[in-house]
Amino acid sequence: MRITIFGANGPTGRQVTEQALADGHTVTAVTRRPEEYPLSGSRLRVFGADVHDPAAVEHAVAGRDAVISALGVPFARRPVTVYSEGITHIAQAMTKHEVRRLVCVSSTVLFGVPAPGETFLFRKVLEPAIERTLGRTVYEDMRRMEGVVRETDHLWTVVRPAGLFDTDAVSDYEVGTSRLPGRFTSRADLAHALLREVTGEGHVRAFVDVRTTQGVPSLIDLFRKEAFGGKK
Repeated sequence: MRITIFGANGPTGRQVTEQALADGHTVTAVTRRPEEYPLSGSRLRVFGADVHDPAAVEHAVAGRDAVISALGVPFARRPVTVYSEGITHIAQAMTKHEVRRLVCVSSTVLFGVPAPGETFLFRKVLEPAIERTLGRTVYEDMRRMEGVVRETDHLWTVVRPAGLFDTDAVSDYEVGTSRLPGRFTSRADLAHALLREVTGEGHVRAFVDVRTTQGVPSLIDLFRKEAFGGKK
């Protein structure tokens, strides 16, 4: 399959690119700084583009079979538009070039319900603090992005991971169309789920949770990462 990956130079985007190439796919990795991209290969095309530039996005999408958006930005107080504007330009380009399959990343927070079995402290204090204060502008724009995706006629899937962390390998992770128990999703598992969705049609026009259950970090690690990071 010929796949365009937006956000390809982020931690998740690099994982998706590596796994896609290992699976034999041809990848167009979209990044604003192509000269800094660390991956290479005969089936890899590194394409310099900003998702705020619709013409550049169109060139990245043309001739592809599917698109993965792994866009991500750190938490900030300033307004965030990269998710909603980026997906708007991606969807427009896909329509023009008749590319149907779209998979993108948002967050488990957007299910709007507490994680099953969670503690009172996490449900009522920690997660609301992250959602409404530290990550407010990011989550607001993720909601706008999901709204854009929902209104398209593409074969879309939105994947909603929990707190992201790094591992060396894909685990026996869980997938569901409602919020799952647990606080964490490894980037390796998220990348694997994105590829599984984009190459199939198991969860078309659905919101999917991905949850890692093995070797997860501590709650303190999650809060520290969300307070000072937040990038996909």
